[in-house]
Order: sequence, then structure tokens, then C-alpha cells
Amino acid sequence: MNAPGFTRKVSRDVFATSPREGTMVLSSSYYTRAQGNTLLRADQEIYRSDSVDRVRFSISDDNGKTWGKSETIQTTLPEGTGTRQMAYRSGVCDPQQDRFVQIYNSAYWPNDDPLDGMRRWLTYYRVSTDGGRSWVINEPIIQTGEEYDASHPLPGVWEGRNCCMLGDLTCVPFCMPSGEILVPVQISPVGEDGYYHKPAHSFTFTDAAVLIGPWNDSGKIDWELSGRIAGDEEISTRGVIEPTLGLLSDHRLLMVMRGSNDGRFDLPARRWFSISTDGGRTWPAARPWTYANGKAFFSPSSCSQLLHHSSGKLFWLGNINPENSRGNGPRHPFVLGEVDPGSGLLQAETVSLIDERQCGDHELLTLSNFFAREDRETNDILLHMSRAFAHSKGTEHNWTTDANLYRIIIG
Repeated sequence: MNAPGFTRKVSRDVFATSPREGTMVLSSSYYTRAQGNTLLRADQEIYRSDSVDRVRFSISDDNGKTWGKSETIQTTLPEGTGTRQMAYRSGVCDPQQDRFVQIYNSAYWPNDDPLDGMRRWLTYYRVSTDGGRSWVINEPIIQTGEEYDASHPLPGVWEGRNCCMLGDLTCVPFCMPSGEILVPVQISPVGEDGYYHKPAHSFTFTDAAVLIGPWNDSGKIDWELSGRIAGDEEISTRGVIEPTLGLLSDHRLLMVMRGSNDGRFDLPARRWFSISTDGGRTWPAARPWTYANGKAFFSPSSCSQLLHHSSGKLFWLGNINPENSRGNGPRHPFVLGEVDPGSGLLQAETVSLIDERQCGDHELLTLSNFFAREDRETNDILLHMSRAFAHSKGTEHNWTTDANLYRIIIG
């Protein structure tokens, strides 16, 4: 690792056990009221890449000490000759309205192939006013205006031609001081024929953008799409992916994005960033995200998260590699560091190791696909992360994985 870093006290416990051989559990939990200790928990069961089989939701009223009866939602369902897919992503409680908003993706995959989603994923939102026990709004995100509908929900987005989606759990909705809800999304671009277009050597290709909306009098959100940050295949072979948001000084908005050098290992593997000065409506072109001292670091193509803490600090969680990454990996070690509120860059001297490959772990070990939040009682950072593929053999991925909860003490 390039940064010297320092040690934080970290513990790790099993949060949810794998229900069967060949199944990975990815967990997350969210405060659903503006005050108090009510949490909504989601345990997602996965047996193949980019597809969730089912999700179990349950509620705690004592800050996660005990959990109520779970509700299971089947998220892969037969439909026509293919499947209907749903992917529940992150949520946020609006502190001004005391409403919990959760975002999910939904799509019909005609070939039951995750790559079908690049032409079909669309984004939905649901709203709870009782801490996640029931939902008063549950509908697709459609931009305000007569020209937009379910088949053409956003500027430049058409169902069946391209997609708009949340890339991972770390693409957390953000509540602005103005009262607007911001949702970081990725959009697959279209070519001259009006359909999803990607460079020939790319696995997938996306731009980044933000959905922005104030509440209206009916308790819904009036959505609009920001300007896009266009992917550039010459610097990132998969464009910009899985954006995460944080607020800097002077009300500037930071976006940090995943890139990739897959298929072009001569390219340096970087994170990418952009800073908006108008509440997320417009964004300059993406630039390499570096340490605040100007030094660059290597980071694989994996999700990351910006997290605001009650101390006033803005933290970043993700993967940093000591040598140039190769596409998606290696997705270890996993680190946490502080963001400089002026430059929006990562402060090298604060980067600390949270987890890494241990003796006996397979080289395919993945420390990613996570979600982090602050504990309201202790102010510790709680990290939901599964140590995926640690027990693989050869090149064969072993999907059997429990979900872990890490506790990181911030001092």
C-alpha cells in the first residue's frame, strides 16, 4: 500500500450465515427513522454474479440487538422465456421529512443473462413513513414532464435500448441540506442506432449521473436527471461505474467512481472523481482520484463508499492495491481513509487497513460488495462485508459465504 496508514481497532463477527451450499449472503442495515434505533435489515442470497435469488427483510427496534420476523421477497422470477430480476440497493432516511427511501432496480432478462440488464435495468423507489414496516410509495423513477413515461423514464434512457441503475449497495442516496434527495446512478450509453453501445473490448460500459428530486405535496419525489459524466474508453475500459457521493466544504458535491483497465493492463488502475458546484446538476469530466499530497494510487474495478460521520469527517472505504490492479482484482486489501474537505482527495496519512488476505484465503478472495453506516449509539462505523470466494479451489469460485459485520472504532 502506498500510504503509511495507521491502525484502527476492528472486530468482525458473523451477521448472517449462508443458508445452503453454493450461496453467498450479502447483508446491509439502515436506520429508517430520523431519530431512534429502528433498523431495516436486508440479507440477499446470491449464487451467481450480478443476480440475486431472494432477499430477506427484517426490522430491529433496539439498534440491531434483536430482529423481528423476516419477510422474504423472491427477486428472480420466471417471466416469458426469461426472468424478471429485482436488485434492492441502498436506502436513506430523510432527516427533515422522517421518511425512509429505498432504491431498487428491476428488469426483464429475455435470456436470463446478467448482460441483458445493460439494455433493460430501470430504477424504482419506495417510501416508508413507519420505519420500513409498510410502503406508501412504490413506483418507477420517471422524470417530471409529459414526454417521459415508464418506457422512456429519463432523458437518454429507453427500456429495451439501454439502462439506468444503481450499481451496488455503496451507491447510497444522499440527503442535501436543501431537502433534495440525490441518487447516484450509472447509465449505459446509446450509439447512432439508438441502442446500448460499448467499445468492442469492454465487458460493460457506463456513464455516471445523479437523480435529483424534492418532495412534492403528495409525498412523492419530483425527479430530474443531472448531466452525465461520460465514460472515456481511452482511460477506463468500462467507463465510470458505481458512483458514490459526499459533501465537501462550500456545499460542493464530490463523486468518486469505479473505473477499469480490464483488457488494457498497460493503463494505470485508478479511481475517478468529479466535483459539482451546483448541487449535482452538472459535473466536470472525471479525473484520476489521488492522495491529497498529489501521489497516485492503484485501485481495482470494485465498488467504494463515501460515508459522512458525526465527527464531521468524510470517510472513504474501498480497495487499494500496492501494485497496478488487473481489471476487477485483486479486491484486497480493504481500507478506510479520510477525505480532505477542501480538495476532495484522499488523505494518505489517514488510510488504515481494515481487512486483507489471510493465510489460507484463496487468491480470489473478494473484500467488496459492502455497505457501511455509523452506529448511532457508539459512533463506530459498522461495515457489512462478506469475505467472498475465500475458500475457492483453482479457478473455480466457491460461492458459499457468510455475511460479516465489522465494527471500526473511530478515535
